[in-house]
Amino acid sequence: MTAGTVAATTGPVAARLSFLDRFLAVWILLAMGLGLGLGRLVPGLGDALAKVSVTGVSLPIALGLLVMMYPVLAKVRYDRLDTVTRDRRLLIPSLVINWVAGPAVMFALAWLFLPDLPEYRTGLIIVGLARCIAMVIIWNDLACGDREAAAVLVALNSVFQVIAFSALGWFYLQVLPGWLGLDRTTLDISVWEIARSVLIFLGIPLVAGFATRRIGEKTKGRAWYEAKLIPRIGPFALYGLLFTIVVLFALQGDAITSQPLDVARIALPLLVYFALMWTGSMALGRAAGLGYPRATTLAFTAAGNNFELAIAVAIATFGATSGQALAGVVGPLIEVPVLIGLVHVALAARRRFPEP
Repeated sequence: MTAGTVAATTGPVAARLSFLDRFLAVWILLAMGLGLGLGRLVPGLGDALAKVSVTGVSLPIALGLLVMMYPVLAKVRYDRLDTVTRDRRLLIPSLVINWVAGPAVMFALAWLFLPDLPEYRTGLIIVGLARCIAMVIIWNDLACGDREAAAVLVALNSVFQVIAFSALGWFYLQVLPGWLGLDRTTLDISVWEIARSVLIFLGIPLVAGFATRRIGEKTKGRAWYEAKLIPRIGPFALYGLLFTIVVLFALQGDAITSQPLDVARIALPLLVYFALMWTGSMALGRAAGLGYPRATTLAFTAAGNNFELAIAVAIATFGATSGQALAGVVGPLIEVPVLIGLVHVALAARRRFPEP
């Protein structure tokens, strides 16, 4: 686990978690509430946080994500990655689900639920195009998924994100609506802006995690590294997650709390999306005989989205106060509690899951 490992293989799921992990849903809800409250009650806080940025990248959010991802990536056994790259039962379904099914499902749900709200609809479509490379790592770790598989799938998503994001944006916002006789939207985003997001939010913690394991094992050995160092740095993943959530919701607290009906309209297709993507991917992984760890990794990498990229693209293209940006912010508002709930669903179903 991220903050503490499973202590036994029998007994209720909750009893096998550390105190921090056991009440994680509570901490996350408190962090969301604190962020929303601060954004609503402290005048100018959102604007002040938004100004703390470099070339469009929010430094507080970047800090939180880096602290969150580093411990998990330091746990990855990089010498085992070849066992993942040879597993076509995992790689091919993951690519198809993430880059064919995911954007198509979000496009369909956005038009089905928001036909009369073009700004929110466009924002949701952008969220569907931004495949997850950050928080999915912590959800996967909390659910006892395969860390090495998660590292490989996240790396693949990153490469495809740089290559395919702009093309898919053009297809789903311009070409496909034109074929179907629907309204079109222009999305102007450069490959460099996408690559920069990937390099910051994945590249830095990945290099740091790899270097930490390499140096730690070389100087002290693997036994010391995993028994001594990992337990010390592990809890910082959750600290980083909670900090990121507070900052993220403080940035848009006023917008979210002042437009509750709009938030509810945006939330409904997101709830359906997360449920469909996670359940369908988990079932596919089981049918393919992946076993619990890799099926879980497949499910969480399919269900999560790169909210930081989606929000950055929406703000850069349509403005910080646009409906598209609000839809991007509502994404993690719904994703965070839903996926932490799915972590518990996955852990509860673990015993019934056949091993490969």
